[in-house]
Amino acid sequence: MGFKKTSDLIAVSFGLPESAANTYTQEEIALQLDVLNNEIFVVLAADLNCAPPDATAGQDTNTFAQLTSTSQTGVVSLSNSNCIAITERSIRAAGFVDSGVGFSHFSGETPTGDVDYIALISTNNFFVALQGIGNGGAKSVSGRVWGYRARADASTYAALVQSEVLSA
Repeated sequence: MGFKKTSDLIAVSFGLPESAANTYTQEEIALQLDVLNNEIFVVLAADLNCAPPDATAGQDTNTFAQLTSTSQTGVVSLSNSNCIAITERSIRAAGFVDSGVGFSHFSGETPTGDVDYIALISTNNFFVALQGIGNGGAKSVSGRVWGYRARADASTYAALVQSEVLSA
């Protein structure tokens, strides 16, 4: 890859409430990249903290949150090439008379392997989204993305933008 670091470490924080209970809600976070100078954002780590689902006897409940480089119409998984990070909190209570058992799944805040970065964002923004399932009230997500600005050479920038936009 042909890019050169142009800034120190940057942390971008965000928070998003669900617009209504069990409703897919998405927000665009502007990075204000200098697209005329082929500026990209190199993501080093991401942290998503979603609210726990409701503990309702006899009913499964979930809270999903995701961080993506392109707008999505619903919850996606890491198999989507534009998905940077996900988290899921669930309570399995279907068939139980109590409030069930809680489970959490998330893509790590820091990769376990030795990688230089976890994602490259070549467009001017990224998206955070969440959705609850089976909850009585609206949920929320907060988080932070760490990374730095970099300038890509022309061919690398063109390839990154095309890949990001065409896989949306």
